[in-house]
Amino acid sequence: MLNHSEIDSILRALVEPTRRSILERLSQGPATVSQLAEPFGMTFAAVLQHLQTLEACGLIRSEKIGRVRTCRIEPGGLAPLADWIAERRIPAERQLDRLGEILAEADQIQDKQKDQAK
Repeated sequence: MLNHSEIDSILRALVEPTRRSILERLSQGPATVSQLAEPFGMTFAAVLQHLQTLEACGLIRSEKIGRVRTCRIEPGGLAPLADWIAERRIPAERQLDRLGEILAEADQIQDKQKDQAK
């Protein structure tokens, strides 16, 4: 069973464009907080709050060595969300597959009826 509070926290984190931009940057490799803050017109403290949100829901991790805090993508951080999506996608795909079968059967019936009418 999926932990919906975990999914909720991931979605809340991803709804904010700045946090998505930070994740995009971190997908290229680890970066320091200063490097992450550079493109945004906000205070260092505001960037730290975004990073804390991303870290709290498991999307990133950080480590501090001396005075430098480096952040990186957490492998598998999006897995709970991906699992949740997959659980909903599979039944929908099955229904679409079944619909395709029904439509194919209907086409075959129509083709037979046309052949008999000739």
